[in-house]
Amino acid sequence: MIPPIDVGALSAPAQKMAQPTAPQKLREMAARGIAPGLKPGEVVTLLVLLASREDEPARETADKTLAALPEPLLQGALGGDLPSLVIDRLARLYADRLPVIERLLGLPGMAGDTLEELARGGSEAVTELIAVNEERLLKNPRVIEKLYLNKHTRMSTADRLVDLAARNGVELTGIPAWREVSVAIKDELIVEPTPEPTPDDVLFNETQALAESLEADHAVDTHVEDEEGQEKIKDLYVPLYKRLADMTISQRIRRAMLGSREERMLLVRDSNRLVASAAVRSPQMQEEEVVLISRNRNMSDEVLRIISTTPEWLKSYTVKKHLVENPRTPVLVATRLVQHLRESDLRNIAKSKNVTSPVKDAARRHLERRKT
Repeated sequence: MIPPIDVGALSAPAQKMAQPTAPQKLREMAARGIAPGLKPGEVVTLLVLLASREDEPARETADKTLAALPEPLLQGALGGDLPSLVIDRLARLYADRLPVIERLLGLPGMAGDTLEELARGGSEAVTELIAVNEERLLKNPRVIEKLYLNKHTRMSTADRLVDLAARNGVELTGIPAWREVSVAIKDELIVEPTPEPTPDDVLFNETQALAESLEADHAVDTHVEDEEGQEKIKDLYVPLYKRLADMTISQRIRRAMLGSREERMLLVRDSNRLVASAAVRSPQMQEEEVVLISRNRNMSDEVLRIISTTPEWLKSYTVKKHLVENPRTPVLVATRLVQHLRESDLRNIAKSKNVTSPVKDAARRHLERRKT
């Protein structure tokens, strides 16, 4: 929570102009950034105060002035301490101006919420600035989480941040696949910061661009089965698969977290369990993808187990039915889910040749119980 502006900390003239009972002309002048005798920081603070009052007649004017502050006024304000709320407003308005963000990051009054917002949506250059201050990051691990999940953050920087957290015993619960991420980083080389992106960073970004160019309007499978039931990657997705295959485990895990549906459908089949598990835990995963995955008989039992222990996915009747019918689903999971199926589906499962014997037996038992 960002604390409100302490009007009492302003100079007497600034306090007078800040009062809701101040003459309207005086407030209108302040809303245009005209406040003779006040320091630049106080002028900008007044603007934020006026712009934040819902019933302030000069609010719209103050908003416009804040969005296009004269350069001398802006630079003057950045030269001194500013209230946290003012820093937050400037950070959001000038997020695309790197010199402004750099100076704001150096102000002691920046609130954790503001830093998290910059980490969540900042450009590559902004995320590089934030990632430099390791002490501040360890005090606010949520910033590391936001940086990791920001697609603009360099892959090499994300690796360093994960390594930093892991070495210091910080658990980043805001990263859905934190266990997989933290295990993978232990076996990988962590490169030092560089002014320019590394070759791995370039590969990561090029893969993202390729994935975006292949995105469909709905969930589609990247594989097709041959007559013998063996899966083969569709020709369209072979280039994307090759790029992903060239990545380290950590890189593939992060693509699973941030990438497209098509990337997840490729990575959920990855031979490395950490990558496959991360893909199905992705915060981007949608129900229509889980429906495709849960019915796939070539999917790993670990992926199916994760689906079966995710409450969000078990809300779907189709997913539950697919898990019961899929012979790769762990037996204990499938037999537990049998009780949730409709009678007509239980009858079909009890007679199916494609379902394991324990699951068929469980279906028969539940049918008998429903008769009594």
